[in-house]
Amino acid sequence: MDINKLKNMIAFTKVNLPYGWMGNMAPFPIVYEDKLWLTTEALFQSMRFSNEEIKELIRIQASPMTAKMKAKKNRALYTVEPMSEQDVVNMKLCIKLKLVQHPVLKTELLKTADNFIFENIELRKGARHFFWGAKLINGELVGNNMMGKIWMEFRDKVKNNLI
Repeated sequence: MDINKLKNMIAFTKVNLPYGWMGNMAPFPIVYEDKLWLTTEALFQSMRFSNEEIKELIRIQASPMTAKMKAKKNRALYTVEPMSEQDVVNMKLCIKLKLVQHPVLKTELLKTADNFIFENIELRKGARHFFWGAKLINGELVGNNMMGKIWMEFRDKVKNNLI
């Protein structure tokens, strides 16, 4: 990859780092189906289940990582396959809700201009797959980068006043 292209890339990872607000762990509560979710991560994880008790168990967790761990503990009961088409649809809904309910994030998203956005999984411990994010390896971006693609899709929608 051309080093000049790297200068036009925006990577997000941990909440406390630049652009961390794009991550699902960022503390932006959202309301969905008349219930408050502390993060998009909790809502997203719960959307993999049809069992209302498990969804509620995930929803009430104080931290997004605990919500994720509760989901993983119950993965045998998933009704939505991780990284499936429906999983992506659910993630898009979570991101849309986050933007609609926190308009300041629309402003922040527009500040990314036309830069390429990717979720940098390089800093994430235990990253075993490159579906949601990507990693720079020898100057090449490796991974599907679904989260980055979703954010760039919504940036275009915000620019065109579609959300």
